[in-house]
Amino acid sequence: MTGALRLGGRTFGPGELVVMAIVNRTPDSFFDRGATFAQDSALRAVERAVDEGAEIIDIGGVKAGPGDEVDVAEEIRRTVDTIAAVRSAFPDVVVSIDTWRAEVAVEAVAAGADLLNDTWSGADPALARVAAATGAGLVCSHAGGLAPRTRPHRAAFDDVVADVVGTVTGLAERAAGLGVRRDGILIDPAHDFGKNTRHSLEITRRLAELTGTGWPLLVALSNKDFIGETLDLPVPERLEGTLAATAVSAWLGARVFRAHQVRETRRVLDMVASIRGDRPPAVTRRGLA
Repeated sequence: MTGALRLGGRTFGPGELVVMAIVNRTPDSFFDRGATFAQDSALRAVERAVDEGAEIIDIGGVKAGPGDEVDVAEEIRRTVDTIAAVRSAFPDVVVSIDTWRAEVAVEAVAAGADLLNDTWSGADPALARVAAATGAGLVCSHAGGLAPRTRPHRAAFDDVVADVVGTVTGLAERAAGLGVRRDGILIDPAHDFGKNTRHSLEITRRLAELTGTGWPLLVALSNKDFIGETLDLPVPERLEGTLAATAVSAWLGARVFRAHQVRETRRVLDMVASIRGDRPPAVTRRGLA
């Protein structure tokens, strides 16, 4: 479990830090406000993300928070054609579908998705069965017991990190027991999901307890509310806070980083990897002439 991570045709070693680019086929995303809702806009965003260093493209069709109802058919309509187009245009890129619904996952994998990114903590138990049946990877997350698309209200835990570790490792072991490949399972503490800002900060501070489980760790930090509340900043001004949390998480052992701003995230991760000794400098001229 501490070794290679295999997603689609890619294998990522333990020292590799991987960027998962967010591409939302939604009209009401909290960050881009629908900038990639149109198919052509989404594909341009994918091309830009790949050019900037993303190894995974995460395509979602439903806003995480409350909003207009999106049924299974509409979610499929928003995502599956885009997945097929990305698969065709970028055969070496890992394609992820951000969904909690097994029915959507079946269609997404058929169109070329390699990874099922379940941010709602196994709300549909059949999702893991889809991963097992198709060979797709699976993200096992912690949502604090909330139903999909609901916000926390007075969230409370005796020990939030212990709750996260117990939940995600339990989901990961269940998935493996169903036949999901162990080298295709990731865990995600799901910052903000079912948590308040202090919970998300504590999870970040104690991230080593999650990486210590042996399961590859994905973190989704990008521009989230815990960063906005910590710095008292609106969504458009959260980049520096996001990158600080990204660097800390990388140092503590996270391996996959879900991000809106790919170029900046890639540079931070490369710097952390070089400080850690996992990546040589791109050039070494200083003091050699």
